[in-house]
Amino acid sequence: MGQKSSTRNHDMAKINPLQEQLIKAGLAKKSKAAAVAREQNKARDAKGPTGPSEIQLEAERMRVEKVERDRALAAEGKAKARITELRAQARQIIKDRKVPRTGESEYRFTADGAIRSLLVNEDLRKKLSSGALVIARMDQSYELLPRAAAEKVRERDASLIVLDHGQDANSEPSATSSEDDAYYAQFKVPDDLVW
Repeated sequence: MGQKSSTRNHDMAKINPLQEQLIKAGLAKKSKAAAVAREQNKARDAKGPTGPSEIQLEAERMRVEKVERDRALAAEGKAKARITELRAQARQIIKDRKVPRTGESEYRFTADGAIRSLLVNEDLRKKLSSGALVIARMDQSYELLPRAAAEKVRERDASLIVLDHGQDANSEPSATSSEDDAYYAQFKVPDDLVW
C-alpha cells in the first residue's frame, strides 16, 4: 500500500497545473492525465539534443540585428564627435592666428548670399587680393588669416573659409569664365580708369 501511494504521488508530480485544474473540475481523469504526462516525458527524453527552435533562431537574429544597430549608432556618434572636434580645432586656429585689422577702407566680399565688408588698410587689401591673406568666418564675425593658417582651417572645416583669392588662382578656369573673357575682350577699358 505504501508503494502504491508513492507511485500515485510520483504520477501527480508529472501532471502540470492545468491538468490538475481539469481533474478538479471533473473534465479529465487522473489516469488519463498521468498517461499523457508520461507520454510527454518519454517524448521529451527520447528526442535527445535537437537543433535550435524557431524561437531561438529568431532571438539570435534579433540579437545580431541589435548588435549591428548599436555598432552603427556608435560609429555615427564617433563621426559626429570627430566633426565637432575638428570644428573646434579650426575655431581655435582662427582665434590664435587672426591678423589684426586696421584701416578705414572697406573691403567688400560675399558670404552667405550677402555682401559683407571689413575695414582694412592698403597693405591688408593687397595681401587679400594676392591671396596671402584669407577671410574666415568666426561665429558672426569675419577674421583675416595668413595662408598657412587658412590651409590648416580648411583641412578641418572648409566651410569656415569665406574668401580665398589664392585658392581661386590655383583652380582651373571654368568654361563660362573663358567665354566671358572672350566677350569682354572686344571692349576697350581706359588705362586711367579708377575703380
